[in-house]
Amino acid sequence: MHRAQIRALPQAPGGLSAYRCAPLPCPPGAGLALPQTNTMNFRKFIGDKAFYRMVLALAVPVMIQNGITNFVGLLDNIMVGQIGTEQMSGVAIANQLLFVFNLCNFGGMAGAGIFGAQFYGKGNDEGVGNVLRIKLWIALLLSLIAAAVFTFWGEPLIRLFLHEGSETGDLALTLAYGMEYLSLMRLLLFPFALVQAYASTLRETGKTKPPMRAGVVAVLVNLVLNYLLIFGKLGFPALGITGAAIATIVSRLVEAAIVIRWTHRHPELNRFAVGLYRTLRVPRRLLLQVVKRGAPLLINETLWSSGMAILSQCYSLRGLAVVAAVNIASTITQVFNIVFMSLGSSIGIIVGNLLGANKMAEARDADNKLIAFSVASCLLFGTLMALIAPLFPQLYNTTGEVRFLAGRFILISAAIMPFHAFTHASYFTLRSGGKTLLTFVYDSGFVWAVCVPLAFVLSRFTSLPIIPVYAICQSVEILKCILGYRFVKSDIWMQNIVC
Repeated sequence: MHRAQIRALPQAPGGLSAYRCAPLPCPPGAGLALPQTNTMNFRKFIGDKAFYRMVLALAVPVMIQNGITNFVGLLDNIMVGQIGTEQMSGVAIANQLLFVFNLCNFGGMAGAGIFGAQFYGKGNDEGVGNVLRIKLWIALLLSLIAAAVFTFWGEPLIRLFLHEGSETGDLALTLAYGMEYLSLMRLLLFPFALVQAYASTLRETGKTKPPMRAGVVAVLVNLVLNYLLIFGKLGFPALGITGAAIATIVSRLVEAAIVIRWTHRHPELNRFAVGLYRTLRVPRRLLLQVVKRGAPLLINETLWSSGMAILSQCYSLRGLAVVAAVNIASTITQVFNIVFMSLGSSIGIIVGNLLGANKMAEARDADNKLIAFSVASCLLFGTLMALIAPLFPQLYNTTGEVRFLAGRFILISAAIMPFHAFTHASYFTLRSGGKTLLTFVYDSGFVWAVCVPLAFVLSRFTSLPIIPVYAICQSVEILKCILGYRFVKSDIWMQNIVC
């Protein structure tokens, strides 16, 4: 399951956080050396100090933003978990549905973002502006579709995750809480998509700090409002999960206001935004190119996220305790996975900029070093996550059954983390060169051909307990690593698509 620990598991009560942030730009060729002639020389996977300074300068701002977001999401999750297992599970299921929208939005904008990154590498501001206009149309269309789906089919979708099979939880209460949360979060769909359009474009053009600052403010607002509205502190009413939803909506509106205001108040830095709304028309040729390159990514993210939702639904057949335990495990893994999430997405821009500048040798060399750095980092962070696996579930006000399962899920996720790092990096390597059809096969194709059938059979036609089922489903990431290695090594992704 590609990037499963980032994308597949239910989100924290913080709501629609961007699991896979937009990639980061870099000065083409900065700190890079030509590849070694000896292919067996492992030094080709290790950069010099200048290379790592360049990479960290690009990735750290997004790591900080996502680190704060996920840490606050962790605290939010614990707060909701203090109310009860049903509330926590209802929010987790609703967020699994919102997660599908999140990934569809990401996929739709990622296709346009490929052109934004390479236009930036070429110095074409008008092209970047047209890419942003396309993103705005994508944001509006996907938000309307998602709102209609959640309005008319929200309840039956939530019911798919509610099954007997454990001693924990009331299914009717869980359904009610899930519907309550989902009905409010529908108001957040378009603001979330809008800020993603702006923030991703800013990152593609070198402005990583403004989205980071906006994200920091948003998560702090979310944290404070969650504390006040969930528990009714300082004279505020105790609204429970309704308070959690309101806090998330307000925080994302604040984030959108900051990002959009900064973009348009600094025209000298954001030339692509000058006259952005004089027209929303885009060149037909560019639109067709984006559709051609981007449609596979949109379809891929739709199928991938829906596949992950089906996996979660398969796990839920073992009872409500599994839903709660997976939610707890996903919360802590999101905090640890910010490293390979940020490094992996950075590949899309670092390599994309070099490809756009026709620096093919440097692109290949940078890609080798970035993949190795990401995997090595996750060996360390996976070890740290395994050490806290028995301790973290104790923070929740839930049953011993849920705590036990959550601890085991965290251990399994920690062991698989380096493999996720490699497949995540491979995905963005292929995407950087516009190989969107291949990423479709590699990503959602693998999920539907391998992961979903495996989980479906294990959950419905065997009596295996949930822990081995979960471990087997996660371990297929190793097979995907082999496939990703072959694709990346072939160099078929090395192409300039904006020349």
